[in-house]
Formats: sequence, C-alpha cells, structure tokens
Amino acid sequence: MTTEALAPPKAVAARRHAASELTRSRVRSAMIFLLPMLIALAIVAGWPLLRTIYFSLTDTSLTNLYGGKFVGFKNYLGWTTLKSGRTIFSGLLVDPVWWNAVGNTVRFAVVSVALETVIGMIVALVLNAEFKGRGIVRAAILVPWAIPTIVSAKMWAWMLNDQFGIINDMLMRLGLISTKIAWTASADTAMTAVLIVDIWKTTPFMALLILAGLQMVPKDVYEAARIDGVHPIKVFFRVTLPLVRPALMVAVIFRLLDAMRIFDLVYVLTPNSSATETMSVVSRENLFDFDKFAYGSAQSTLLFLIIAVMTGIYIWLGNVRFDGGDR
Repeated sequence: MTTEALAPPKAVAARRHAASELTRSRVRSAMIFLLPMLIALAIVAGWPLLRTIYFSLTDTSLTNLYGGKFVGFKNYLGWTTLKSGRTIFSGLLVDPVWWNAVGNTVRFAVVSVALETVIGMIVALVLNAEFKGRGIVRAAILVPWAIPTIVSAKMWAWMLNDQFGIINDMLMRLGLISTKIAWTASADTAMTAVLIVDIWKTTPFMALLILAGLQMVPKDVYEAARIDGVHPIKVFFRVTLPLVRPALMVAVIFRLLDAMRIFDLVYVLTPNSSATETMSVVSRENLFDFDKFAYGSAQSTLLFLIIAVMTGIYIWLGNVRFDGGDR
C-alpha cells in the first residue's frame, strides 16, 4: 500500500491542495517571465504578419499604402468572364512564375538540408573524438558560418566567375573540365552554385548543434558496446543516432526554416536568374520593384503558410517515425 493510502483523508487532501497551489505558482511565475518575450514577439512579428495578410486582401500599392480597397482573395485567385463565355483566371495560384519559385525553394531546401545534415554529422563525429588540437579545429570549422552571408556570396561569386574565377582555373588544371563554366550565369549550373555556397557556409552550424547532442551521450554506453565487440557502424545506428535524435531534429528544423526563407545568397550570387529564383526573391520583386505591393503581400502570406505547413508535417512525421506511434 502507498503512503497516501495509509494517511488520513484530511492529510491527503491538504497535500494535494498544496501540490496544486505549487503548480499554479510555477505556472504564474513562468507566465510572468515569458510575458516580455510574448509582447516583443507580438510587436515585431505578430503585428507585421497581420498587416501583411490584410494587405494581401486589398489592391494596395507603394504609392497608396493606406488607400487600398478590399478585394478579397482576388490576389490569390481571380477570374474574368469574357463576352464569349470564356473564363480567364488570374492571381497567385495560377501564376507560373510563383510556382517556379516554389519549386526552386523546395528543391533547394530539401537538397541543402539533407547534405548539410549528413556532412554535419560526419564533422560532428570527428570533432567529438579526442585528439590533440581539437579546440583549435572546432573554432576553425565555425569560420564559414561566422562570415556574413552577403560577404560569402560575393566572395564565391568572384571564385565562380567564368573568366577569372579560381574554381574554373583549378578544375582546368586538374583536367576535370575542358572549357570554362559560367557557374552563376548558366541556368544549368546556377542552382548547383547556390547549393555549394550554402552547404559550405551552413554545414558548421549543423555540426555545432549535432556536436552539442553528441556531448550529452554517456561515455559508458560506448564502453559497454566496445567490450561487447559491437561493430562501430552498428553502434552508430543503434546507439548514437537514437540518442542524438532530439538535437538532430532541432538542427534540421532550424535549417529547414532558414532554407525556405533563403533570399540574400540567391539575390547576390545569381540575380535575375529564373533557375534559382525563390519565393522570397519573387515576393520582394513584386513588393518593391514592380510596385505590386498587395500581390507581393499575398506571396509573403503564402510563403508563411507553406513554411508553417512543412514544419508541422516534419514534426508530425518525426514523432511517428522515431516514437513509433501517433501523437
């Protein structure tokens, strides 16, 4: 029998009341500490998001920000019926330029995050090993991530230049190519160039987060596996990967959110290229360059919804896959 069962009913009730009071006190304290952050998020994120959604339902332009008329979902999907009876559809959902940008963004996000996760895991495993000078190597590996994206993009644009770039020169000296390649100007290689630069820059970030997870794995687990003669590959898949899963999921979701919003790298490295044009780039062009503020707001709103849905699906699938059941 439990201690609670042996205690008098009044004592049990008093103990439960005290526990509930303590829980309520902790919740109140947590809300008080979280309140400043929630207010800041509402001001810097919530209000702009609501304004963007509102603008997407109007015909607002840059020259008339506060005089736009409400047009409903016309920016998303509108139609006009001609005298001949033919219906012409217009709006974001039937815009081939927008769907090309969606395809580019999703393709970039999936490929970059997948490669950065694999390479980041390899780098993290190397950095987690004990060797002389490990601290220096850990600091050096973060240099690409510490360089501002604009600086990285411009630096790689010079390196990938088809006439004077060092990349073409090295490949030609090694005999891997016979003619110089216009990496950022050609539609066939522009996305590859963007992926190379992004993977070079962001893999250290993935490695850092995964390394933090590896540091939390008890050393006794590896000692036991070594004594039992378990193969290192089996140790990785049966021990390391399951234990590092929480840090890995956080790293992937952070990178996925960042990759879906990619703008600066594409804007600097491959300007005016439909092969790499992403949702953020197209949205910015309509907002400011083409003076289609309402249409650009609709694109920004849809970008937010796509990211939210993809994040929710990722979290749900991650729970099903790793926990073995529905939420």
